[in-house]
Amino acid sequence: MKNDVKNVLYSESVIKSKVEELAKRISEDYADKELLLIGVLKGANVFMCDLMREITFPIQIDFIAASSYGHSTESSGVVKIIKDLDYSIEGKHVIIVEDIIDTGLTLKYLIENFKSRQPKSLEICTLLDKPERRIAHLEVKYTGFQIPDEFIVGYGIDYAERYRNLPYIATLKESVYSK
Repeated sequence: MKNDVKNVLYSESVIKSKVEELAKRISEDYADKELLLIGVLKGANVFMCDLMREITFPIQIDFIAASSYGHSTESSGVVKIIKDLDYSIEGKHVIIVEDIIDTGLTLKYLIENFKSRQPKSLEICTLLDKPERRIAHLEVKYTGFQIPDEFIVGYGIDYAERYRNLPYIATLKESVYSK
C-alpha cells in the first residue's frame, strides 16, 4: 500500500492538530445549542469520529451515504443517495461533515435536500477543500486544508474502496489509478 503513495500531504499529527482546531471553533460556536453532526459516508467517517471526540459538549450524530463517483476518480455529476438519514433534522442545528469538497455537486445536492427538511441552521465542515475543481458554489463555514488538484487518499478517503486506512493524507502514483 505504501508503495502506491507518491507524496504525503498531511501527516497524522498535522491532521490531529487541524481536527482539534476545527472542533474548538465548533465548540465555541455551538456551546449553548443542540448540535447534530451528519457525516457523509464513507469518506468522512474517520474525520467525523475524530472531530466529535474533540467537541466539548454533548452532540447527536447521523450519517448519509451519497455518491457521484462510483469507482472512478472523476465525479459523474449524478448524485445517488445510498443511505438516508435515520433521524429528522427539522428544527435542529446541523453541520454536514465532509472529507473533501471537490466539484461540490454532491454537497450542493445534499444541502438543497436538507434545507427542504427545515433545519434550524445548516453549515458545512470539511477537512479538505479543492477549490480549483469547484463547479457548484458553496458557503463552507469550517475548512481544514485547501489542497491542490491532485487525487488523494488516506484518513478515510479511498480510491476504489482502498487506502482508507492510511493514517495520513497522500497523493497516489498515477500508475495506480490510470490502469
